[in-house]
Amino acid sequence: MPTRALLLSVMLLSLSPMAAPPAAALDTPAEFLSLMEFDTGEIIYEKQGDVPMAPASMSKLMTMVMLFDAIRDGRVALDDEFVISENAWRKGGAASGSSTMFAELNSRVPVRDLIYGVIVQSGNDACIAIAEALAGSEDAFAERMNVRAREIGLTSSTFKNATGWPDPGHEMTANDLALLARYIIQTYPEFYEIYAVRKFTWNGITQENRNPLIYMNIGADGLKTGHTSVSGYGLTASAIRDGQRFILVVNGLPSQRARADETQRLMDWAFREFRTYQLLEAGQVVERADVWQGKSRTIPLVVADDLALTMSRDMRKDMKAVVRYQGPVRAPITQGQTIGELVITGPGMPERVVPLQAATNVEALGVFGQAMSAVAHLIESRQSAP
Repeated sequence: MPTRALLLSVMLLSLSPMAAPPAAALDTPAEFLSLMEFDTGEIIYEKQGDVPMAPASMSKLMTMVMLFDAIRDGRVALDDEFVISENAWRKGGAASGSSTMFAELNSRVPVRDLIYGVIVQSGNDACIAIAEALAGSEDAFAERMNVRAREIGLTSSTFKNATGWPDPGHEMTANDLALLARYIIQTYPEFYEIYAVRKFTWNGITQENRNPLIYMNIGADGLKTGHTSVSGYGLTASAIRDGQRFILVVNGLPSQRARADETQRLMDWAFREFRTYQLLEAGQVVERADVWQGKSRTIPLVVADDLALTMSRDMRKDMKAVVRYQGPVRAPITQGQTIGELVITGPGMPERVVPLQAATNVEALGVFGQAMSAVAHLIESRQSAP
């Protein structure tokens, strides 16, 4: 498969420099970390990002997706009331010593208030009430969560309950949490704004949102904290500045203070060091591939979609972009046919492979033309031989 290095000064670097930090560039006490650029969905930095971990209450993001789905589908209305069963009250209420919205036993709570009870107050009682109302039991609800998670693309997440209560089989990865947060922001903007609400009162008890970043005036507007003795302190957060949004997931920090300080530091670092650059536009010609026995001797190769990458501004010199295709390409060739790939690499960044497509059709030569082409090719090969 021939490879051709692009003239970067002409093709890509003229559009913008590109780089990413080496893996050792960031020192963090977080055991797990995932940093995603929102628009592109790229994971631009991670630490054990694909290693399963105990997500604690951060998994309540998935619980809310299940409820948001039901509301959007018309199966549930905001004014509907869900019952706080004895199971929900004992396992998730004040008697359990866990996070709770302090809903009373056998009370009926409107769905709109349960949403605030989960998002702002992290109420386990609210989560269990939602699970029982939507699926009959928390176990059945967890099974549905797993099915829906796969549909969203959460390939490394397994749910055993609606709350994030410690269970050896209840696990997610930091990268999956980042993907889930992005899905919520994109799919449910009308509900996402609730994640920035700072306090909520139910049953005469006011509780403040536990996300430390929303109080820091750094552009943060979500999402969810988590803590158990197994998971340590974690946070799935998102912030936006000057039109650019990052999603940050950390877990395994030793204290609330460490969670607040480290997530602020990491979010500031992300906005300071990374930018998203438009490298190629859809339909832009990247290379011309040689054609065999076609009415045209070459065919332009293009990218089907805009190509944007998020990268650090500190490292710009060692990026490489190489076109690979098996050639010469035998005619006939159909417009849109995948011919090769553009491979982009650089220090500290994962390899990015972008398909290259034929920009036009190329018809095959007739029998006589094919014979003449074969003769010409043989002559050229002999002339170019050493």
